[in-house]
Amino acid sequence: MNNKDIPGHSGLANVQTRFLPAGRKLWITTVVFLFFSTDRLLSQSTPAINFIQEKKVPLIELKGNAYERGLQHGRQLENEIKAVFIKWKNSIRTAVKGDPDSTLAAFITVVNFEPVTRKYIPEMLDEVKGIAEGSGQKFSDVFAFQLLDEFWVYLDRQFNVSNHHCSGLAIPAMAGKPAILAQNLDVESYMNGYQVLLHIAATKKEPEQYIVSCAGLVGMNGMNGKGIGVCVNTLMELQASADGLPVAFVVRNILRKEKGKDVLAFLQTVKHASGQNYIIGIADSVYDFEASSTTIVRFIPQRGQGTVVYHTNHALVNHDIKEWYRKYHERVLAGQTGHMNSEVRFASLENRLGKPLESISVDLIKTALGSKDNPVNPVCRPFKEGVGFTFSSVLFTLGGRRSVQLTYGSPDQSGYQEYFFNSPGK
Repeated sequence: MNNKDIPGHSGLANVQTRFLPAGRKLWITTVVFLFFSTDRLLSQSTPAINFIQEKKVPLIELKGNAYERGLQHGRQLENEIKAVFIKWKNSIRTAVKGDPDSTLAAFITVVNFEPVTRKYIPEMLDEVKGIAEGSGQKFSDVFAFQLLDEFWVYLDRQFNVSNHHCSGLAIPAMAGKPAILAQNLDVESYMNGYQVLLHIAATKKEPEQYIVSCAGLVGMNGMNGKGIGVCVNTLMELQASADGLPVAFVVRNILRKEKGKDVLAFLQTVKHASGQNYIIGIADSVYDFEASSTTIVRFIPQRGQGTVVYHTNHALVNHDIKEWYRKYHERVLAGQTGHMNSEVRFASLENRLGKPLESISVDLIKTALGSKDNPVNPVCRPFKEGVGFTFSSVLFTLGGRRSVQLTYGSPDQSGYQEYFFNSPGK
């Protein structure tokens, strides 16, 4: 890696750290599904939640080695994988106005992700092979399906199709309360109905894991039994790499680790395939890192209050920007884009979480994730055909009795289900 700020040593001391000065709002912008609004933020009050469905996210139990887990995944979800792949390819056809198989073939020819995957986490190639064989799908299709963020990067460059998703936050442990990591996973509408929670049994090499995902996908975010969790947000304007490690495999490699120092060392030394924000929870502590292909910068929302973190889909402190986003990024830094989607959501999180740490509760976090302070650009996005929606709202409790809570769809339409780890917390 060619990065003066990150010489390749482990630990936070070698990660560049930046923050937003206290008392100063830095309005940062990105385009999310081309939604725009000049409306002011609405009242902080949260509307009454009427659960219109109580369907639960299916729990998929996986055990054994990577290939065996993939085979179990593929066999248990064969019909769902077949159905979501059809919808996935139809969404590509709509986006590029062309044949999806030809588009995917062209994409695969310009990227080279298998060698770096084999270097860092070869087990994932075995797991993908198992999913393909278990579901009766082609390996090339299943592998390409893992590359959601990287394919968005390709569409952005080739077809000017922008995809940016998710609102995340994290609260460190304090006064006997455990650390919390939480996120609204916003994805494209074709994934609706294919939510799954993968439960991976512990082995000699890996801890127990809960991974939030879609049928056929190795993972979106997750947490392990050692109190390590990760959530991610797309940062499309940051430099990407055709031979970096795809974000789904970064997530899975983080969740395989048992020590926080190993997570931080890996995250800052790996070459990233796509611009991404990583919110990391390690036992009692939480971190936020903006990562381009070769540069990682720690983000702290406000100086002196660097314990609570939150993020949406724009680079706040990492300036390793793609050339065609440079003018946009300059406008962002000049504060000229305060009305757009990602920064409106960021402001909503900031307004709700910019409180003394001891006053932030699980209920407040869930209220923030269910908020619609701006009706056009809400944090909580109910399903609507053809546009992005909140696939699941997720909350990881990192300490005490460790658990994962998640909703089937947006949290205004579904209650949180909670699952606990078999391995006891500390």
